[in-house]
Amino acid sequence: MGFTYALADFIDFQDKEACDQVRRITREEITQHPNPDFRIRVIDGHGELFAALATDMVRNIKQALDEDRQFVCILPVGPVEQYPIAARMINELRIPMHHVHTFNMDEYADEGGNSAPADWHCSFQKAMHVNFFDLIDEDLRPPASHIHFPTTDVLDHYDDMMEEAGGVDVCYGGIGWCGHIAFWESSLGHEFGDDLDSYVKAKSRLVTLTPMTIMQNALHSFGGDWSSVPPKANSIGPAEVRQARHRSFWLPYASLTGEESWQRFIARLVAHGPVNTLVPGSILQTAPGDYVLVGGVAANVEVGVS
Repeated sequence: MGFTYALADFIDFQDKEACDQVRRITREEITQHPNPDFRIRVIDGHGELFAALATDMVRNIKQALDEDRQFVCILPVGPVEQYPIAARMINELRIPMHHVHTFNMDEYADEGGNSAPADWHCSFQKAMHVNFFDLIDEDLRPPASHIHFPTTDVLDHYDDMMEEAGGVDVCYGGIGWCGHIAFWESSLGHEFGDDLDSYVKAKSRLVTLTPMTIMQNALHSFGGDWSSVPPKANSIGPAEVRQARHRSFWLPYASLTGEESWQRFIARLVAHGPVNTLVPGSILQTAPGDYVLVGGVAANVEVGVS
């Protein structure tokens, strides 16, 4: 007997037909996309994926150094496993990073819009230093003045800071459970409706986190304690993502066995669903970039299988 029902009210994207269509995309089909510049690939194994991401970062840093130019990048926290690998490569190869300017995607904020301090144990600033910058030999690290976070004091001109540094060469990132990029939430799409032209011009701002993001981050970073996740965050917007010369997005969130993954469905909706304002990551389909999935994320979506 069939059983039909509506999507839960808190889910912003309500196109059930589109959800049904992307759910049926197989692993063999997932890398096929009508935009040849939006390159989708699958890497089996978490270690292999993080090594490939670290290598991509270090290669871009070294190439800019060899070409005697600045390298400007947007960086995520989530995942972070690539950063110690990249730091080790930089130290072993003795690559100076005086030419590197980093801009992190986001940072938590309280209900009043005050960004988390750098020494808070769950701040993205602390995570970046512990997992990356502090692991790089001191004589090789980027100058402190080249390391940026979207804190409250700079949020309203964060995009200007990127342009002043020379413009973003690569925007690295991942995809959240609601389809967000950084903390640019699915709920923000209601403000723009179907006006994609205005949407892709939207810049960094303070956002209220969706229930889905609260739960996702509770599982990742707070031991399942949703009461400890801050209610808001500062985030880059679609404009900063689109203005980068290249986009490099990596989706590693699957169990080590590959049997379970919360990212499996949203990876498909972002890459193969309609480009729209309620699935922020869908804008990646419209610009050159890389979209790399671990095998467990690329695996078929099997609903109802226990």
